[in-house]
Amino acid sequence: MRVLLAGATGLVGSQVLRLLLADPRCSAIVAPVRRPLALHAPRLIAPVLDFERLPEDAPWWQVDAAICALGSTLRQAGSREAFGRIDHDYPLAIARAARTRGCAVFALNSAMGANPRSWFFYSRVKGGLERDLRALGFPSLALVRPGLIGGERAEPRPGEQAAARVLGALAPVLPKAWRINPAGRIADALVEAALAPQPGVRVIGSAQLV
Repeated sequence: MRVLLAGATGLVGSQVLRLLLADPRCSAIVAPVRRPLALHAPRLIAPVLDFERLPEDAPWWQVDAAICALGSTLRQAGSREAFGRIDHDYPLAIARAARTRGCAVFALNSAMGANPRSWFFYSRVKGGLERDLRALGFPSLALVRPGLIGGERAEPRPGEQAAARVLGALAPVLPKAWRINPAGRIADALVEAALAPQPGVRVIGSAQLV
């Protein structure tokens, strides 16, 4: 299968890329990025582009499956408007371009609590993206909803680090849904959803990612 991966430089996306490169089921990986990747591999195509101006006529949109691991935080994005572009508009534009070229499988790294009617802005944006992806009509759509993601990020997130220390200490008594979800487990779920797709819409919750 040819797989498109958005967000290949992030904590989860970089692990997805590593898994895809090692998986014989994957014949090619298209990983559009804003800055050149340091990694080079024979099966890897990594076009450098501006996510505000996607080249919708590029031939590499023709893939069998797509995985989206794009994501930010309000603090990193700098404003609600910027966060909405990164976590909703960019993933939706990528999904639409791939679907138009015949892509039948889409796997999204979303978030626990995603709901377009949530009182919380973060959850509302994530839920809005899930809703809009459903409307594109992918024969196979996997919505992976982790809670707090565990792993070393290139750009530290102090709030996540503090929460991780608390949840780590409480892990023995917490329900599975509230425990830390290792980035590697999330990456595994995304890759399997893409390479071994199931028909319809499937939600993979945080309890399944411990």
